[in-house]
Amino acid sequence: MKINVEVDCTPEEARRAMGLPDFTPVHERYVAMLSETIEKGASPEMLNELMRHWAPMGEAGMNFWRKMFESAGRSG
Repeated sequence: MKINVEVDCTPEEARRAMGLPDFTPVHERYVAMLSETIEKGASPEMLNELMRHWAPMGEAGMNFWRKMFESAGRSG
């Protein structure tokens, strides 16, 4: 037997129902800081460092993606 249950609620209602914390203030502050940095002008070095932290597996992940895009560029 298979039972499907559909719940119609907002993301806020779902978060509260599951007892998850509200990170809205943290998210808003993070977005404000990113916007401020972009408005001031980010240096290429700063963007490179940011991408290193965001990339999976750090430098190894960045090298993987770089090689993949380079090979796709040569074949296309």
